[in-house]
Amino acid sequence: MPEPHIQDKVYKRSLEDPEAFWTAQADQLQWHKKPDRALQRTTKTLKSGVKHDHWTWFPGGEISTTYNCIDRHVLSGNGNTVAICWDSPVTGLKEQYTYKQLLEEVETLAGVLREEGVKKGDVVLIYMPMIPAALFAMLAIARLGAIHAVVFGGFSPASLAQRMEASRPKAVMTASCGIEGNKGPMGYKKLLEEAIRTSSFKPSKVIVWQREQLRWEPVVKEDGQRNWQRLVKSAKDRRLKAAAVPVKSSDALYIIYTSGTTGLPKGVVREAGGHVVGLNLSIKQIFGVHGPGDVMFTASDIGWVVGHSYIVYAPLLAGATTVLFEGKPVGTPDASTFWRIIEEYKVTTMFTAPTALRAIRREDGDNDYFEQIYGNRGGLRTLRALFLAGERSEPSIVQMYQKLLSKHCAGGAVVIDNWWSSESGSPISAIALSAAAGENFGSAHRHQPLQVKPGSAGKAAPGFDVRIVDDEGNELKPGSMGNIVMGMPLAPTAFTTLWEDEDRFYRGYLKRFNGKWIDTGDAGMIDRDGYISIMSRSDDIINVAAHRFSTGAIEQAVTSHPDIAEAAVVGIPDSLKGHLPFAFITLSTHHHPHPAVPDDKLFKEVQLLVRQQIGAIASLGGMIQGKGMIPKTRSGKTLRRVLRELIENATDGEFEKEVQVPTTIEDAEAIEVAKAKIKEYFRHKGKDLHKAPETKAKL
Repeated sequence: MPEPHIQDKVYKRSLEDPEAFWTAQADQLQWHKKPDRALQRTTKTLKSGVKHDHWTWFPGGEISTTYNCIDRHVLSGNGNTVAICWDSPVTGLKEQYTYKQLLEEVETLAGVLREEGVKKGDVVLIYMPMIPAALFAMLAIARLGAIHAVVFGGFSPASLAQRMEASRPKAVMTASCGIEGNKGPMGYKKLLEEAIRTSSFKPSKVIVWQREQLRWEPVVKEDGQRNWQRLVKSAKDRRLKAAAVPVKSSDALYIIYTSGTTGLPKGVVREAGGHVVGLNLSIKQIFGVHGPGDVMFTASDIGWVVGHSYIVYAPLLAGATTVLFEGKPVGTPDASTFWRIIEEYKVTTMFTAPTALRAIRREDGDNDYFEQIYGNRGGLRTLRALFLAGERSEPSIVQMYQKLLSKHCAGGAVVIDNWWSSESGSPISAIALSAAAGENFGSAHRHQPLQVKPGSAGKAAPGFDVRIVDDEGNELKPGSMGNIVMGMPLAPTAFTTLWEDEDRFYRGYLKRFNGKWIDTGDAGMIDRDGYISIMSRSDDIINVAAHRFSTGAIEQAVTSHPDIAEAAVVGIPDSLKGHLPFAFITLSTHHHPHPAVPDDKLFKEVQLLVRQQIGAIASLGGMIQGKGMIPKTRSGKTLRRVLRELIENATDGEFEKEVQVPTTIEDAEAIEVAKAKIKEYFRHKGKDLHKAPETKAKL
């Protein structure tokens, strides 16, 4: 039998002897107090009396994330290495900060926050665009031992108010505006003030970073509003600084809100100790970022988990350079922006979502920018890998970019699809670029990575015990499609609870399989070689351009229209964004109109409600109206999966294809009505509007 690949050996050891494996990883970091051990397993008892397995990483340890991200590098002589390159095509501005400069900004801002009343254990909400001050804020909050909750800049006041009520922040850190692509500045003042007005919890301070593109006027001191730059200037004049405050391993570093199926967001809690140790391994082992000289460009947003982990924390833990990009893959100014960034900053590892590459493909179908301008002049030779995540990468996009990388990038450059979630904090599966780092962290060796299988998201990452089970929780044979679950404990970067909601953690992740497995909510398979393929969401969350939205929340917005009695929202395949929300509606009028296509006025009104209540990114891709077409189970649960299959078949032109219908359906006739309505809608409107990211092979 051939010798197993080093990635497989490292993975096996992480599961067989987690104590030794993770102790060795913890030793790579600076602890204020060393942990007693790597892993402690316990049993948790809920108020309801339910007991379930629980675990804690690095109990007894005390650590400061900010100290490990900044101070440690300055003290070891790397203070002049560039930490952050900010590139903002939407404003035409660029800035760079060394680790030494970053330390000065962060310790000063931490001093300011302390004077404004923020202390260890407090929550501070961040609502900001992609500017350096947003990173200073995250790191300064962590420096005080406080907890940040970042909300994507531009989220609607309703979504923002919801998160305020859930996290009860002591202060909000924001900016005067964000700039969405080439649309010009969007003021945050109105959005934030409305959120505070509607929230039952009022933060005591709002600290505003003034941007020249659109200022926040007036700054109302009586409402707790403060001018960020003035506070910092005053602090620098007084040489005010705050030292790093260590927290317990199990203390929260941040809360990140993710879509809940009920429409209420779930607050995923990231614990300080496990997060630092797990990310420090992943950035080197998986992403091949070893330290100074390596440059990571993660084209995401700090509002999402990818931004938290791979724009901010992981590259800084490694002592590498991170590119902070305020722009879009196309339109700022064109589809060459990403490739310019790679050339200009000598990027070694890039991470983006497939939706960005689809947008580029739409604008530059022949890849002229990649090849003719940057590739042919050797501008992309530093790039070792292009990582894709956020949604499933269709094989055609992986293969297309693999050809381009092989021709124009570093020798052996690869396209790697990886899979993870807000809950996991780092990849659950991937192909590792520097697998040997899992065996010997000091190793500079870059082994030949495992073979990439297009359509698969690689193999399980250290500490994640991934299995495929049937609906009863029994393990299935390799190659069988089923529910993707994980054994406990999860790897150290992953959550162990939800913010102030132990019951929901159990209900949402453990109850389905009676506490035996953690349910990922995804469906897929693992082949004989251990490669994981993610096929679909097993629940009702829609992935739009790598942003996750719950159907429940969108349905709530749709049905807030007075003329709509009922709605079911599913994802319709979209060639650019992967999926778009698509609504099936029944009107509340007595004489229901016959056409499947609703009139434009109604569609525009509903679209406006969705934008106001959720945000523009959740805009509907289309809408069908009809009576008696939304199938339900006898217990009243909407069978969205059936509607989703029908609409996906229609996108492929397969209107008569049979769909699997559960025996619990109340009225099977509803499916025939839905089929007819979908056919009518596609005949009149949908045939040119909806195209799948990749046309399915006709079997």
